[in-house]
Formats: sequence, structure tokens, C-alpha cells
Amino acid sequence: MKTAKWRTTFLLILFFIIVNTMNAQNNKLSASQQNLVKISALTATGNLDSLSVQLHHGLDAGLTINEIKEALVQLYAYCGFPRSLNALNTFKTVLDERKAKGISDKMGKEIIVENNVSDKYEQGRKTLEEITKTPQSKPAPGFGKFAPRIDAFLKEHLFADIFAVDVLSHQQREWVTIAALASMTGTEGQLKSHIGIGKNTGITDEQLVEAADIVQSTINTTQANTIRKIIGVTEVPVVNSDMMVRIAEIEIVPEFIDEYQKILKENAAISLQKEKGVISIFPMTIADKPYQFRIVEIYTNRNAYESHLKTEHFQHYKTSTLKMVKSLKLIEMNSVDKNEMPQIFQKLK
Repeated sequence: MKTAKWRTTFLLILFFIIVNTMNAQNNKLSASQQNLVKISALTATGNLDSLSVQLHHGLDAGLTINEIKEALVQLYAYCGFPRSLNALNTFKTVLDERKAKGISDKMGKEIIVENNVSDKYEQGRKTLEEITKTPQSKPAPGFGKFAPRIDAFLKEHLFADIFAVDVLSHQQREWVTIAALASMTGTEGQLKSHIGIGKNTGITDEQLVEAADIVQSTINTTQANTIRKIIGVTEVPVVNSDMMVRIAEIEIVPEFIDEYQKILKENAAISLQKEKGVISIFPMTIADKPYQFRIVEIYTNRNAYESHLKTEHFQHYKTSTLKMVKSLKLIEMNSVDKNEMPQIFQKLK
């Protein structure tokens, strides 16, 4: 009896462990979902260089050509035609490059647009009711009464023409929208609404936390915090307590000024573009002493700085300019108020 009871208890414990493990796995974003979030975020912010790289990753992760096409087409409704068209042209270039290398990508489900609906407004209104689980009046209150044409565009085109194409599920379309809205400024109200819609399609808070982490690494911490704030989880500080700030005082041999400036600007540009941990490398010269350089350097933390020193572009800068530098002094700085640090470059945006 004792053996049978022990065996039953053991099997129950094992069952609960397996169920909990499966639930945890189900709450994780799949590779295709992760890539859909990244592609949408980069499209919304117009970062075409990074988008090109991410499109390769998305295809390699199993997203089909038509799934990506549909995501980029849908995004015109949220970030405008210019960003959508630029992203589509970038995608075309990526596909041409892959085809030239002999890579065969899956086309995926055919894009079929149904044009036999007699009342597209009603079709869109019903779709919106389905995904919001809320009755939708005609016209929409507020903006719909104020500007009926935009209400018609919203229902007839976005939620009828675009959503009617089933290449992407409603949940996939919400991931596209949430990622885009979270990556842009001034869209918190719409983001809150679409997070609610996303939950209606089965998106969980755990998945939204993961999406916020993706937006943080792809765009920035401030934008990622818009998701965290809405779902009520702890926001990540924009400024790390161990942020590293310093000023480099450099005197250059006068005959090398132009050559040094060129190499310095190239290193600064590549560092900002490729290194997440580099916040600022801002070179200046003293007005009446062009051979006297001052560089304001800001890194997320000392590890980011140490990593920067090992990069190929910094090593190139260091070795190429060695003969040009007459003197070098590095001054470690402490900010008076770390919480005000993000405001420094606010107006430059």
C-alpha cells in the first residue's frame, strides 16, 4: 500500500512539473514571433540598415516571404507610407541578395484579397468587434463623429481589406502593431488599446514582458518602458547607476589635423551604430586651437567601455592615430543628477 501511494504521489508531482514546464514554454515567444516584433519595430523607426539584417534573420527563423510582406504592408497604417515603402524596398533587396546566393525562401500562404464584400465598413466593424470583444458603434465615437472619413478608412481598409487577408493571424497582426506602436513616441494611447486587443487574441503578460525586452535591445529602454508601464511591471531605469562618462583631452600634431578628424569621425559613427553600450562619442575642438580636441564619451557601463576598446574599429582608430597624438588625458566624470541625464539630448531628437 505504501509503495502504491508513493508511486501515485510521485506521478502527480511529475505531472504538475510537466504541465508547468509546458505552460512556461507556451508563454515564451517563438522565434518567428520574436523576429516579427524586431522587424516591425525597425520598420516603424526607419532603421533600414538594421532592418536589412533582421529580415535575413526572420527568413532564416522560418518567417515566409508573404508573412513579412503582409507585416510591412500593414505597418503603413501605423507608421505611414514612407516607412512601409522603404521597408518593402529593403525586403526586395534582401530577397534579391539571397536568391543570388542560391538561398530559396518559402513563399508561404498565397495573398488573396476578397473583393466581393458588399459593405466593407460593416466587415471592418465586425472584425473590430471580434478582436476588441466590444460593441462598435457606427460611426466610432469621438474621432469617428468628428472626421467620418478617417473612421471609414479605419474600418473599410485596415480592418477589412488588410485584416481579411489570412496570411497573418489576428494575433500575429497584433504583434506587428504592438511592436510598432511601442517603438514610436506619442502613441501610448493606441499602444494601450492594442495591448488589450492582443490579450484578446491570446497574448500573455509574460510574452509582453519579453516583447518589451526585445524593443529595449532593438530600439531603446525608454520605448520598451511604454509596454512595461501599461502592463504594470517594473520599468527599467534609463540611466544605469554605473553609467560611465568621461572627457578625453587630446592634442594632435598640427600637420595631422585633417587626417585625424577623418579617422575620429569614422570611429565615432561606427561605434554609435554598432555598439548598444555606446551612448555618445562627441568630438569637439577648442575654437582658437583646432589641434586641441575634446571628446565627450558616455557608455552604459564600464563593461560597455571595455568591450568598446576591443572592437576592430577602435583598434583601427588607436593604431592609425598613434603617430598623430602629441598628448592624451582621460578625465573620469560624475553626473550631478543621473536622473536628468536623458534630458541632455532631448531637443536634438
